[in-house]
Amino acid sequence: MGKKKAFALRVDEEMLKAIEKWASDEFRSTNGQIEWMLTQALKDAKRHPKTKKEKE
Repeated sequence: MGKKKAFALRVDEEMLKAIEKWASDEFRSTNGQIEWMLTQALKDAKRHPKTKKEKE
């Protein structure tokens, strides 16, 4: 994974509560859960960026 960049994210309060619960159930941080969700969505859409190894 490349360099990480912080940014503000506005999320509906109920959605955030659901994500926090899901993260807890999966033993992840809320941030880790959101990253995992985004990665899964990118993979499903076949838009996940290639790693250096995949580019070679």
